[in-house]
Amino acid sequence: MDIQSLFSVKGKVALITGGGSGIGLMIATGFVKNGAKVYITSRKAQVLERVASELTQMGPGQCVALACDLQSYEQTKKLASEVQRLEPQGINVLINNSGATWGENDIESYPDQAWTKLLTLNVQRVFTLTQLLIPSLEKAPGGGPASVINIGSIDGLKVPMLITPAYAASKAAVHHLTRVLAANLGERNITVNAIAPGPFQSHMMKATLDSMQDVIASRIPMKRIGSPEDMAAACIFLASRGGAYVNGAVIPVDGGSVIGNQQYTLPKL
Repeated sequence: MDIQSLFSVKGKVALITGGGSGIGLMIATGFVKNGAKVYITSRKAQVLERVASELTQMGPGQCVALACDLQSYEQTKKLASEVQRLEPQGINVLINNSGATWGENDIESYPDQAWTKLLTLNVQRVFTLTQLLIPSLEKAPGGGPASVINIGSIDGLKVPMLITPAYAASKAAVHHLTRVLAANLGERNITVNAIAPGPFQSHMMKATLDSMQDVIASRIPMKRIGSPEDMAAACIFLASRGGAYVNGAVIPVDGGSVIGNQQYTLPKL
């Protein structure tokens, strides 16, 4: 029942998609600094190699770069095969973080191709990669359960401020896909949960936060945007012994953003 046993990821093997920047980098940093071996993947090979080198130097864990364009089914299959080749004993953690967004100024101008791009990357590849890595997750070195963590969004829980219908719908789909996978994989000693982040400093949020950070923070009960520690800690919890009986949950990590506008004035009696 000690803290180190309950919340340790030391020696665990994790794959984090989109691990070279933003929320994925926050998570990767937290895992490496706590002794995990982390594979990070994205399209940008040079960025990945630099990040992997920097994180490995930080230690005490290790970080390895594996470039992959998850829009491509064939590249996703190759990624899964490479992970299985490099880690024949299995992996402990899969974090499906890669994603994209698409915003427009109004509903009328929202393009059809946005739906194809976002539903493929944000939803379909979450399923594809999880499906392909089930054999590796079932092995889970050191004993299970293995942990799949899908990164959703509070925009999948509430109507977003911006015109991003495909993004919001895709993240709501990620949340429900999480429940479906959890129901089917639990008996195979694999937990599946989702984190629904609020505003964090990331490439996806950069333009919005550059112009509206004060406004956004003012609508959050905690009056700030998320920090790297907030995100890393939530994932470490789910991947550790402490989160071993959490399955099928969608956990907002948002400072209360989802409830921030639900303020009611009681009528005078």
